[in-house]
Amino acid sequence: MKRKESSAFVSTNKERCRVCYTCVRECPAKAIRISDGQAELLAERCISCGNCVRVCSQDAKELVRTKDEVERIISVNQKVAAIVAPSFAAEFYDMTYDRFVGMLRALGFSLVNEVAFGADLVSREYRKLLLSTKEGRWIATTCPAVASYIEKYSPDLVPNLAPIVSPMVATARALRRLHGQDLKVVFIGPCIAKKVEATSRLVEGEVDGAITFLELREMFDEHGIKPEAVKPTDFDPPHASIGMVYPISGGMLQSAKIGENLISGEAVKAEGRTRFLEAIKEFENGQLDARLLEVLCCEGCIMGAGMTTKEQEFKRRSRISKYVRDCLKCRNQEQWEKDMVFFSDLDLKRSFECDDKRVGIITPDIDLRPILERMGKKSESDFLNCGACGYDTCLDHAMSIYRGLAEDEMCLPYTIERLRQINEELQKSNSKLSETQQQLVQSERLASMAQMATGIAHEVNNPLGVVLMYAHMLKDQCKDNKQLDEDLGMIVEQADRCKKIVSGLLNFARQNQVAFESVDLNEIVEKGLQIVEKPENIDVETIDQMENPQCELDKDQIVQVLVNLISNAYAAMPNGGRLSIATGGNDFHVWFSVADTGIGIPKENMPKLYQPFFTTKKMGKGTGLGLAVIYGIVKMHRGDIKVTSNDDPSRGPTGTTFTVTIPRTGRRE
Repeated sequence: MKRKESSAFVSTNKERCRVCYTCVRECPAKAIRISDGQAELLAERCISCGNCVRVCSQDAKELVRTKDEVERIISVNQKVAAIVAPSFAAEFYDMTYDRFVGMLRALGFSLVNEVAFGADLVSREYRKLLLSTKEGRWIATTCPAVASYIEKYSPDLVPNLAPIVSPMVATARALRRLHGQDLKVVFIGPCIAKKVEATSRLVEGEVDGAITFLELREMFDEHGIKPEAVKPTDFDPPHASIGMVYPISGGMLQSAKIGENLISGEAVKAEGRTRFLEAIKEFENGQLDARLLEVLCCEGCIMGAGMTTKEQEFKRRSRISKYVRDCLKCRNQEQWEKDMVFFSDLDLKRSFECDDKRVGIITPDIDLRPILERMGKKSESDFLNCGACGYDTCLDHAMSIYRGLAEDEMCLPYTIERLRQINEELQKSNSKLSETQQQLVQSERLASMAQMATGIAHEVNNPLGVVLMYAHMLKDQCKDNKQLDEDLGMIVEQADRCKKIVSGLLNFARQNQVAFESVDLNEIVEKGLQIVEKPENIDVETIDQMENPQCELDKDQIVQVLVNLISNAYAAMPNGGRLSIATGGNDFHVWFSVADTGIGIPKENMPKLYQPFFTTKKMGKGTGLGLAVIYGIVKMHRGDIKVTSNDDPSRGPTGTTFTVTIPRTGRRE
């Protein structure tokens, strides 16, 4: 195959990728980097086991097709052999094997052979290897993904790799002895890693092309080849024997007649992502003393990523077993023995080399503490090792971040905590924004009202003064006429009320005029209490919590604030109660609160408190401008006013508290 060794045969569809880290977790080589929130496959680290393809629920991991290259090989060469992995029986179970062979010939292959015969040859070599010496410890190299993993991530074990070719390469060498060196060989099977093996410079030119069963089905569909439309034919010789069980876990040991003796422990098999990694690790540290370790990256080749069947593992096993039984009944054992003798001197050796890609070695010069602390892992109890990031431990994750293979956000507990903090910050920001928006609306409303109030006050004040003057004159002249005197008294009373409204409007309009001066806040409180007459049934207390009562503010305006608040508090306690005025402050602000034990403010009235002309008092008892004026004065002092109230006795004592906070230094720097 004309392709660089470092090329990946798996790609990521970024549009489909949901960054769930399943591929990271399932990748034994940790060849997937998360960068800018996207999964990216690193070709130089990938062993092409296909685990990521099998586990991705979004089909974001895709195998790289090489069928076009195979089509080219067929089109330009007269002698092209298709060598088929024995796991085909678990894939193309919907047709007889001779129909399957006929379909391959219809594609243009001049020869169709079984890789299982190469497996028979390889099994004999493994038996020879074990019998030749009692000293060596070997790892079977029938699985190219495992061999690649050891070269990259356990390079110290490379000398322990059995120097024997895979069944694929053995079959290719056998066929070239029979049909000449100009024969082109295409492998068809369930394994993506076979494509990597075919491009390896250590077995260069042995196999010209490799495709998976998935790609073969696509080729059948593209050429319109159907099982019922082809002539059934058998595989070309040499025919296989027990090597047909290779795709099942332990198949190589059985084919080589090497028993997995639980007492002697001479040979051990392991399969699957987790178990093969554990087996290699224990083999490397000496805990596993087997002479031969057969390891498969998948749970047998029948579970390879190039399969399309959705059947479960044991159903696939049973299909392989039945196919082998049926074939052995009709195969010529004598001819198979002759073929094995004919190829007894066939060179089935190969070498392997270190390609160290390890990143998980923590040396004294590597300080992972900043990375770990950044993710909130400051003590031993913070190391959850939950695996949500795709790595087995928090240290593995930190090392991958250090090497540029991972990101902090992959840590689920860290991300959850960050989201919680961000959510709190957003809530605070939203609360401030909402408050600012309300203040803005209120300020705009007050500014409009102030402009209107000024005009009304000037237009009404003069005629109102005339009305009051003449009403008083007429009243003095009509004291003898009781009815007329009472009517004129009503005119004077209502005119006086109008005058108060006008006065309130003028105060409202003058809020933007603040005359700062140094004053004693406690003295202002006393002044406010003196101005408002205290009802006999109300007790008053003052609470001084200030170390320094001096501050800068507009004395008259703050007195007006206190007078309005005290008046409202008295009015809220018609049946008596207690008025409490407290003062306090710090280096930057002063505050005072006016609290009553009155009837409280209904919840539905709270948003309307500072609206001009809103009042709950009886007609003629209030103008509805008091709190609006207070709000304006406080804001012009760059202060804030808060209110808490309870009008429901079932929830506790009723009453209302207004708290005003203003800067201690009134003038802006």
